[in-house]
Amino acid sequence: MQVFVSKVRPLGSSLGVIIPKEILKEANLSEGSEIRLNIVNTDYSALDRLMGSMKGAKPFVRDRPLPHRR
Repeated sequence: MQVFVSKVRPLGSSLGVIIPKEILKEANLSEGSEIRLNIVNTDYSALDRLMGSMKGAKPFVRDRPLPHRR
């Protein structure tokens, strides 16, 4: 599965998503290939409202050190 970010663009009288050439090659796709598209909504307004409600909150304080990572 390949994940990438792309903008919806006008294609004739429709809208489309451009898939980068490198992704097409890696996934062995060509014109006419059938794909499954998972659309993720990037509307962060609800998150912005939530974070706005946290104004004035005390900073996070870690109660124990993180384990050492290599």
